[in-house]
Amino acid sequence: MAVVMGAGGALGAAQVGMGYALEQRGFVPDMIIGTSVGSLNGAIAAAHPDRAAPWLAQVWSRLRRRDVYPLGYLSSRAGIFTDRGLRRLIARAGLPARIEQLEVPFTAVAMDLATGAPALLDHGDLESALLASAAIPGMLPPVEREGRTLVDGGVIAYVPVLAARQAGAASVVVVTSGPESSPPRPTEARRSAGAIAARAGVLLLHHQIERDLCEVSRHIPTVVLPTGIEAWPAPWDFGQSQRLISTASRTAGRFLDGLRVSGPGLYRVNDPSTTSAGPSGVTTPSLRGDDL
Repeated sequence: MAVVMGAGGALGAAQVGMGYALEQRGFVPDMIIGTSVGSLNGAIAAAHPDRAAPWLAQVWSRLRRRDVYPLGYLSSRAGIFTDRGLRRLIARAGLPARIEQLEVPFTAVAMDLATGAPALLDHGDLESALLASAAIPGMLPPVEREGRTLVDGGVIAYVPVLAARQAGAASVVVVTSGPESSPPRPTEARRSAGAIAARAGVLLLHHQIERDLCEVSRHIPTVVLPTGIEAWPAPWDFGQSQRLISTASRTAGRFLDGLRVSGPGLYRVNDPSTTSAGPSGVTTPSLRGDDL
């Protein structure tokens, strides 16, 4: 079983809640694939596969924007913020120096800025892999690694299920967050430039996520954990982490307690496509280890 952890900035606190639900039910993945904030959470989960959630919950509950996105005295032409904050967070996590030293096989997904191809970082220096996967273009500086210039993997794989399939996963549990992961609700037309751009961005990412989920679920069981969160904060607002953690933990836990997997398909709450994806009876949820 592969656990796939998507992007989302401060919304990644919800992943901690879903991690609680998995850990409390004894789930230890065979591999973890992460993009952006999902790579940071995922690396810690890969280092401590049975006890990462409580530690992450403490860290997330204390985080503030300036801890993650500090402005430099001399602004870099490559990014508005420096990566000092992320480096400090990585250092405090007590992670090994190399990806191969993690307890669970782990891949951080970034994007090659020259070619636009995904960069699947599954070996070598761990810190540079995490920095690359989280290097939001324009906000944080790109990372030079092994002769490539790398940026945030969320640009090309907001939820990196294709990478999990490529790595040979026999089944996937998707731990993601943010409004992009749910069917977009119709809204009234907005006239401000910022509102229009934000709406278009959500729709763009939603379609990317749905395309990749549908592709992978044709071949292997693909379980999408629900968060239960309807009111999402801004991706840079770390002040609501505890609410996201507790809500996602309760919702994902209920889902996992009732889920039954019966072959390839897309398993998630209130998903009308599940009746035609192969599995049946998948819209009233929770999960067992022997299912995956």
